[in-house]
Amino acid sequence: MPQAIGFGATDAAIRVYVKNRPPLVEFQQLDTLLALDKEAIEKINSEAGNGWRKVFNVYAKWLFALHGKQGMLGEFESWQQLRDQLLLRKNSNTALLFSVPEFNSPALHVIAGRTYAQELAAQPSLGINLIWLDREFAVDQANRVLVCPYFDYRQLSNVKIDKLCQLIRELFPNYI
Repeated sequence: MPQAIGFGATDAAIRVYVKNRPPLVEFQQLDTLLALDKEAIEKINSEAGNGWRKVFNVYAKWLFALHGKQGMLGEFESWQQLRDQLLLRKNSNTALLFSVPEFNSPALHVIAGRTYAQELAAQPSLGINLIWLDREFAVDQANRVLVCPYFDYRQLSNVKIDKLCQLIRELFPNYI
């Protein structure tokens, strides 16, 4: 079984998959799951470019929209507070992965980006069977997979964050 590679909690119930790693030397050979803290996220934001700031911010905005001020992740007054105090920490219940999905855990798997989702679904060994709901969102209920736009303000806007939350509420209510 392949090792999960990325950032966050090893037992995360919410796992987001992106194709590319931050373009920093220390992450190019990363072969495990690395818990981050506020300082590590700020370092990635400052050294890896605005795109990574957007990924972390949109991830936190989505989780805050999904769970509200009090949810399974804890109690937070804002998405910024959730990002700074919880996102991708050791016991955060969240992960951002660069490895392919592993469906042997009861996690919710969110693939960020249509093209990346299509690449993963084209690998027969993964067994992903996507049903496209529209041009940007797809689901594989058997494997607890949702596909959404990439975590960027323009691609996963507030309206689309709301749609992603609604899909989770309808299809995977155990993750709220």
